[in-house]
Amino acid sequence: MISMQTTAISAKPHYPILDGLRGVAAVMVVAFHIFETHSTNHLDQIINHGYLAVDFFFLLSGFVVAYAYDDRWGKMSVGNFFKRRLIRLQPMVVMGMIVGAVFFYFQGSSVVFPGLMQVSVWKMLLVMLIGFTLIPIPVSMDIRGWAEMHPLDGPAWSLFFEYIANILYGLFVRKFSNKLLTMLVFVAGCALIQLAVTSPNGDLIGGWSLDPVQLRIGFTRLMFPFFGGILLLRVSKLIYLKHAFFWCSLMVVAVLAIPRIGGSEHLWMNGMYDSGVIILIFPVIVFLGAGGKLKGKYSSRICKFLGDISYPLYITHYPIIYMYTAWVKNHKLSLDQAYPVALLVIVSCIILAYACLKLYDEPVRKWLAKRYL
Repeated sequence: MISMQTTAISAKPHYPILDGLRGVAAVMVVAFHIFETHSTNHLDQIINHGYLAVDFFFLLSGFVVAYAYDDRWGKMSVGNFFKRRLIRLQPMVVMGMIVGAVFFYFQGSSVVFPGLMQVSVWKMLLVMLIGFTLIPIPVSMDIRGWAEMHPLDGPAWSLFFEYIANILYGLFVRKFSNKLLTMLVFVAGCALIQLAVTSPNGDLIGGWSLDPVQLRIGFTRLMFPFFGGILLLRVSKLIYLKHAFFWCSLMVVAVLAIPRIGGSEHLWMNGMYDSGVIILIFPVIVFLGAGGKLKGKYSSRICKFLGDISYPLYITHYPIIYMYTAWVKNHKLSLDQAYPVALLVIVSCIILAYACLKLYDEPVRKWLAKRYL
């Protein structure tokens, strides 16, 4: 999940509405995970398709990377590109793991987290240190019991794949002609549809575990949206849409909140919905958002705030969700009983994200850029 802003690069204007849309999607992810705690399965969950926000982030990232760097390669080396991406992304990866370790230490629910009660502090700290590198941990080090490649901060799995996408772009894909890139995106889209329609659960949920099935899901979810975003930037001629932020935000909320399609009898229908949203609707949203203009200080401030907190919110919220999930399951609470705390969780996640941004992420990135760029 890459921010619209680039580090230590010339003052190239960015797309403020896309910043705001990323923040809208990040808030929806937090709400999705809260409702997930209270659902019995994926069929009855509120904000049912919130997991597709990850695919939206991948598409935005591809679009933004191409916009920021496609025309820079005559002046920038591959190594310099990788340094820029590390400086932009890695500080919050480290902070996400630290926040995850702090909350992990105080969690307690052997029902929710089967591996929790046997974990020593030294093992937790070792997992945290490995997490700083984004290297997936083996099953033997799964200290939570959820089979996550990053058990202290589950959403870091998508950053692992985003790093892979950046590596592929920096080494190879940036050199692709539009024709070759179109072929890659087409094949990736076919793979995405096949996976979604034939999925045992009728969806694209997954990608966070270090096993062949989950790795396939992760790579399939990455390839079309990220490289489709690059292709969209290269071939599209933007048009102006009045009130683009409002309409695009409404579209994001609607496609993520829509109830399950097809039920348990026709799982393939939900798979078709998932792939249709990623292949058709998300590119339209990004296209319209990129062409829109903000009018007025109020709208600009909202988009800037949402864009600023989007990445910190995404990468730091889940440790709080772990805690909330343990509390709900330990006390067997319904959503009606827990909703005041659920609202507090959302507010707390936003406050934590903003604090991490201002007190840590921005100063650290500024120092790193001065030192290494």
